[in-house]
Amino acid sequence: MTTQTFREWALDETPSSRRQASWGRRYRIWLNLRSNPLAMIGLTIILLTVIVSLAAPLITVYDPGAQNLYNKLAFPSSEHLLGTDELGRDVFARILYGGRVTLGLVVAVVILVAPVGLLIGCISGYLGGLADTVLMRVTDVFLAFPRLVLALALVAALTPGIESAFIAISLTAWPPYARLARAETLTIRNSDYIAACRLTGASKFRIILRHVAPLCVPSLIVRATLDMSSIIITAASLGFLGMGAQPPSPEWGAMISTARRFFYEQWWVAAVPGLMIFVSSLAFNLLGDGLRDVLDPKQT
Repeated sequence: MTTQTFREWALDETPSSRRQASWGRRYRIWLNLRSNPLAMIGLTIILLTVIVSLAAPLITVYDPGAQNLYNKLAFPSSEHLLGTDELGRDVFARILYGGRVTLGLVVAVVILVAPVGLLIGCISGYLGGLADTVLMRVTDVFLAFPRLVLALALVAALTPGIESAFIAISLTAWPPYARLARAETLTIRNSDYIAACRLTGASKFRIILRHVAPLCVPSLIVRATLDMSSIIITAASLGFLGMGAQPPSPEWGAMISTARRFFYEQWWVAAVPGLMIFVSSLAFNLLGDGLRDVLDPKQT
């Protein structure tokens, strides 16, 4: 099937099957997203970062943890593209492998907290009453504390490390998803579509899982994309403060922490991971803005 025939098939105004209608909707979303240059820049940066991180063993020959005390704080050169750090480790290799740690943590957190927040928000919004009060008061308790402060407290109660950082960030990241899903559910639960589902005898939890939750997914996708930038900064902050990934793990925040002592003489050792954090966060924000314009029904 050629690209042109697929385009005609996907954009057919009278689809002959649910599959064709579903693919047609996805293809229209992609066309609208592709017309947004800033969103495409963000998507390109994200894809490039993921690809080079996964292909790190093919791009660099250096082990990110291999030390060479005779070549400490070397200037960028053809041998070491971004120089070396205070222990003679190749900065370029550590940046590439550090992308695995940081982006892997971000993806793992979002995969965990988005469904949890969606379920809590939909149950709270649809059932109302006591369930809504209890679930939202618990949510308010987590929202009352700044994310980084609460994450630091949780990691301090545990053992500093990447696993503790994952748990802490996950426990602090779900409330906004629950709030958003609840707001969406409150606008959906009294619609004619949901009333028709009740008339068929569907149970409350079936309606929540099969009919309410899917309608909240587009808004949560936008929220998750925008939230990834703050998760990157939180993970890097924990690493910078020694509460996240521990040495010799090549995590971007931890790299800045160890390099800040000689920033004025060998600035590139700290500047490069800082630049990666900035660029990655900006890319997710650009993509999230584009997805919001495409998936928000109020924009159409």
